[in-house]
Amino acid sequence: MIITTTPTLEGRPVRDYLGIVTGEAIIGANIFKDLFAAVRDVVGGRSSAYERALSNARAHALREMAERAADRGANAVVSVDLDYEVINNMLMVTAAGTAVET
Repeated sequence: MIITTTPTLEGRPVRDYLGIVTGEAIIGANIFKDLFAAVRDVVGGRSSAYERALSNARAHALREMAERAADRGANAVVSVDLDYEVINNMLMVTAAGTAVET
């Protein structure tokens, strides 16, 4: 499955547009991650726990989106957009794009 933020795939014309597909991931931040992140905010540095959580959430959202595209018979998703939101100490990552057949 080709996943791209561009609206087209060079050298591969789109034969059929199969609709919008999405994938979502919501992860909770536990109190220990919050505590260590707060300490790092005060003393500086990066929070590797949050970076790993964000990376995992993004990968999950993209994988879910690709699975939904495959269910429609797509072999690519174009114009992918990633959105990040924090809701009540939970991180939500949403991936959305257009499923296509090339």
